[in-house]
Amino acid sequence: MYDQQQNRPVQTGPGDGPDPTRRRVLSLAAGVGALTALGGLPAFAVTAPPQRPAVSPMLADGEGSTTRMWYRAPAGGTTMLERALPVGNGRLGALVGNDPGHELLFVSDATLWTGGINDKLESDGQFPYGRADFGSLTQLAHVTVEIPDHDLGSVNGFRRELDVEQGLVLSGYTRSGVTYERRVFASHPDDVIVVHFSQRGGGHYTGMISLDGTHGEKTSADAKKDSLFFGAQFANGLRYGAAVTARSRSGSVTTSGSRIDFTRCADLTLVISGGSNYTPDSTAGFRDPDLDPAALAVTKVLDAARLSPTTLLHTHVADHREQFGGMSISLGTSTAEQRALDTWERLKYRTQQDVPDPELEALYLQFGRYLMVSSSRDGLPVALQGPWLDGNDPDWMGDYHTDVNIQMNYWMADRTALSRNFDAFTDYCLAQLPVWTELTRKNFNDPRNRFRNSSGRVAGWTVAYSTNIHGGLGWWWHPPGNAWLCNSLWEHYEYTRDLAHVKRIYPLLKGACEFWETRLVTMTVTDAETGGEREVLVADSDWSPEHGPQDAKGITYAQEVVRQLFANYREACRLLGEDATFARTVAGLQERLYMPEVSPKTGWLQEWMSPDNLGETTHRHLSPLIGLFPGDRIRPDASPAALVKGATELLTARGMESFGWANAWRALCWARLKHADNAYALVVNNLRPSVDGSNGSSMNLFDIYEVEKGRGIFQIESNFGTPAAMIEMLLYSRPGHIELLPALPDAWARSGSVTGVGARGGFVVDLSWRDGKVREARIRSVGGRTTKVSAGGRTRDVDIRPGAAVTLRDFA
Repeated sequence: MYDQQQNRPVQTGPGDGPDPTRRRVLSLAAGVGALTALGGLPAFAVTAPPQRPAVSPMLADGEGSTTRMWYRAPAGGTTMLERALPVGNGRLGALVGNDPGHELLFVSDATLWTGGINDKLESDGQFPYGRADFGSLTQLAHVTVEIPDHDLGSVNGFRRELDVEQGLVLSGYTRSGVTYERRVFASHPDDVIVVHFSQRGGGHYTGMISLDGTHGEKTSADAKKDSLFFGAQFANGLRYGAAVTARSRSGSVTTSGSRIDFTRCADLTLVISGGSNYTPDSTAGFRDPDLDPAALAVTKVLDAARLSPTTLLHTHVADHREQFGGMSISLGTSTAEQRALDTWERLKYRTQQDVPDPELEALYLQFGRYLMVSSSRDGLPVALQGPWLDGNDPDWMGDYHTDVNIQMNYWMADRTALSRNFDAFTDYCLAQLPVWTELTRKNFNDPRNRFRNSSGRVAGWTVAYSTNIHGGLGWWWHPPGNAWLCNSLWEHYEYTRDLAHVKRIYPLLKGACEFWETRLVTMTVTDAETGGEREVLVADSDWSPEHGPQDAKGITYAQEVVRQLFANYREACRLLGEDATFARTVAGLQERLYMPEVSPKTGWLQEWMSPDNLGETTHRHLSPLIGLFPGDRIRPDASPAALVKGATELLTARGMESFGWANAWRALCWARLKHADNAYALVVNNLRPSVDGSNGSSMNLFDIYEVEKGRGIFQIESNFGTPAAMIEMLLYSRPGHIELLPALPDAWARSGSVTGVGARGGFVVDLSWRDGKVREARIRSVGGRTTKVSAGGRTRDVDIRPGAAVTLRDFA
């Protein structure tokens, strides 16, 4: 239960007026003006009937065997986060337990946030960061299906699977000579979760269904429609609701009290839906006052229940495969012994034997892609846990962290044929921008804020380390966060060459540059090469995430991201023909920026403007190496050798053991340095089975972050960052240059292939190799025209028109 008094829900109906939090958001947004570039629809809304496939989209028998996770035991109520299998439609997510006699679904909605604008600073000039003020992502509901005669101890041959290629959770068993099967999926087209029970051999199901809110809501029943539902409202004005219904072509389905009973059903279909009245529009206070979520949830489940289970299934699978099917990967063939193991035993075997399992490693990458399709469509972007919670108190509120976490969540998307799924990130930043801008104007130069601009001026916008969905900021101010967010959005353009995207993000880029124009300060430094003095621009007092002094000027992280921001903004101005005068101003600022140097004392790239190490040597964050990855300023093939060596020495000092997301970032950096062994070792580290909360992968492949001895939590960014590292080992790109197999490990070298890999500059690459050498590369333009392609010491020039492709061979 949610125990803060101010966040306890109340049962509501439509027509309630805006709460004080909503009025503050409206006021702030009005002070900035509405954006017209928003592309996202309300998260939970009435939609037109989807297109239904004319033919079956299902994989044929025998297909997809390498894209399935499978297990011999279900998850239980206390192990859902580590063992349950996830489904999601981009907004609505569920953890599925699969117990034969006690099916349990933990249902979450990405918009179900408490808290609000959180615009009252604390005594130190920073933001509150608690569940009662900043707020938290919370669960929506639990759905339980009790089938007493199917207790786990009374069945044989239990097996459950997650089919990532078709977006299905499957389970089956035998009992008294009858084969029972169930199928669970979250349909984006129909905006529902479906649980279908079937059997072969003359069996039947008898039991009951319950729907329980997680905030003390009262569930109601509609006996005429055999449905359960609830509706409520948080203190912040967010209304929400959920509903479930059931249908069978045999037996009986009736509603009794607050449950649905089913008796002697040869088949049974449950349909679940729910959501809130959140809308990504700051001018409306992020609320749709006309939406009744409970009523809409009932409408959605009843509409879907009128369709056959097969129609619902085929509609979902066609949609999922269209999203997921843009990429394939083979890293080699696993052994028969490895294939015979279930996924959890296979993870343990991989660690115990220290023998590569290329199909398992490829499956891990594809699981990351599955999570992206399931959690990032046309609503909110992926937060720290996505829409998969096991309670209402996720660590760090399940929020958006801006100092690597939300950025890492999207490093994989463009690289792995999921560019469409990136749009939720863009939409979110645009929706929040009016409030971020007003909060910056109103609060950043508060005299209590130790990070304030010493110039006394402020313009544009920035963020704090944490953000919510109401425009609210939490914890400490994070001045360079605006630049890193913008650089991530710009990189999406580099992959897609979509000028409409540049036009949409232009207000973000410009506002961030305006902020930095007021923040940079002049400092006199001694030139390392000439020994003479020169004036440079450095970032004002700041904190290198998340260690060291809190009043350091010119931290490497800020200098690097601001340099890249300025370059990206100038290119945006050129492409759009906008703001030539301000672009020249930004160019002048960029030219004067101090760029970090190598310490003569440690031999490392300096994290601070000091030859000394002022923080933790093995700290989890790689902020000073942001110019190596995701940036491109430090490149082995083009940068001064001393700079590359300094970056390498710092990366070495950071170590090879950390949390999952930190290992993923390390792997990406080692891939950029073309050090295949280290990059692969870090990928393998993240595949170690998590035991008693230790760092590694849980049974369901969720990445586990050990917050303290004996307690681990799910944090999703490693599930995206590690696949990004795997692709970076196979292909490096920047505009104008593609390198094939830059860091191919011996474990994958014998033979392999990958299709659909995005390359910056506007290209998609299909690649195959044998014995560590490129066999063939097909380069297709999605907007790019010219690039160099290198492999094995040879470079080829490619010049093609958009939409065309060229195949390259003979790199040996």
